[in-house]
Formats: sequence, structure tokens, C-alpha cells
Amino acid sequence: MTVGIIIFPGSNCDYDCYYVLKRILGVSVRYLWHKDTDVSGLDLIILPGGFSYGDYLRTGAIAKFSPIMTEVKRFADRGGKVLGICNGFQILAETGMLPGALIRNKTLRFICREVYLRVETDQTPFTKLYVPGEVIQLPIAHTDGNYYADSDTLKELEEQGRIVFRYSDPFGNLDEEYNFNGSLNHIAGIVNQGRNILGLMPHPERRVDPIVGGIDGARLFESILELVAV
Repeated sequence: MTVGIIIFPGSNCDYDCYYVLKRILGVSVRYLWHKDTDVSGLDLIILPGGFSYGDYLRTGAIAKFSPIMTEVKRFADRGGKVLGICNGFQILAETGMLPGALIRNKTLRFICREVYLRVETDQTPFTKLYVPGEVIQLPIAHTDGNYYADSDTLKELEEQGRIVFRYSDPFGNLDEEYNFNGSLNHIAGIVNQGRNILGLMPHPERRVDPIVGGIDGARLFESILELVAV
């Protein structure tokens, strides 16, 4: 398996993803600069967290015009797996590869903390090793993580089982007290219709080793490895 990690000006979680895949899971990894146009030989492309182009104009608004994104779209159209984490999710929403938008947190402030997530489905390449209904813990760190979509889009996501993670309390209840950024329907992560593109605001790459607080994020990466190895 070979993974490409895109680096935009302002990316700051690219090495976190590299460390997980290369040092912990032993996967072949290739960095992709935002001006690159060659994504051949890749099984997965990751858009990491950070502040692409300083988040000027709007989160992801400039990154969507990077040359690499044309190739990412083509890669996904061919069935390639794409993972957008935090700023990566924002970019995928800006490009239209995922529906909806990530707007300012309901507190209007940057939030950096642990959150509880309820796993909604194991029917994606990214969640095969999770159990639907289980509660995991991952960190968030964002100002614009409030998921918003129109009512028709929300209905479609619900009916098609494309909501992958929701913010919850420790027992899996959808309590607004634990929906820290105010996301509609408690949405923390979604997939596209083809289920080969996942965007989520929490950071699974920061929870793959007990030394950094837990391993709840490891199964997301291991799910993809297992699928590709079959």
C-alpha cells in the first residue's frame, strides 16, 4: 500500500499522518506538494489538518484551486480512497467532493479538546474495524468545524447512511452539551455517495499510540490497510 499526503502552504498535521503510517504501521508514504500533478501508484490520498493558505477568504477556499486537487478529484472518480482530516475536510467540502460546509463554531472561538464520537457505520473502507454504536475519543482543534448543510442534503446523508461519526456524550447519547462546535445533526464525519471519500473534523492521527493518550484513531487507518491488503 502506498499513501500520498498532500502538503499545502499552512499544513501542520502532515508529519503526524506520516508518522502514523510510516513509523507505526509500516506503510509506504509519499509527500505531495500542492503544485504536484502526479498521483500515480497511490492507494490512498490524505488531506491533513492545518491552515491551508492561512485560511484566508474562507477555510479551504484557496486550496481548492491548487493543481493537486484536480488530480485528487480524478483519483477519487476512479475509486481511489481519499481522507480529509480537519482542514482536509474543509477543503473537500469547498471542492464539492463532499456536501455541505464547515462554518464558524457556535462559540465563535477556537476549540482544542477531547471529544466523544459515536461510530454510525462500519460500511465504509475507513470504518471496517469499528463497531456501529461504539463510542471513541479523538481530539479536535478548529475554529470552523460546525457542519452545515441544507435540509435536503441532511436528509440524503441520513437516509443513505453516509454519516460516519457524530459528536456524543460518553454513552453515545446525542447531547447538545457535547456538540461543542454546534454541527447540525451532531455530524463529525461523512462520506460521499461512492463511500471512498471520508471527511472528518476530529484527528484520528493523534490517537494511535498510548503514549499520546489512546489508540481510538488507529482502527481508521488499519481499516484501509486491511481492505487494500485483501
